[in-house]
Amino acid sequence: MKADIELDAVGLLCPLPVLKARKRLKSMASGQVLCVLASDPAAVVDIPHFCAESGHELLTSEARDGATAYFIRHA
Repeated sequence: MKADIELDAVGLLCPLPVLKARKRLKSMASGQVLCVLASDPAAVVDIPHFCAESGHELLTSEARDGATAYFIRHA
């Protein structure tokens, strides 16, 4: 999947991947896609929950180089 912006949050622990994603999404236009790379095991719960609560769409996630890439479409 192709993203407009990629955010590297590898090595950061909860809640930093979500906080950084929220900050980056604020500067993006509606419909743009953010890819968040995260290695924190809690991200598998935190990122989908963040998307559901904030109205953004979690498009997909995939394993990538020891981390997980989460693709989020800005609401």
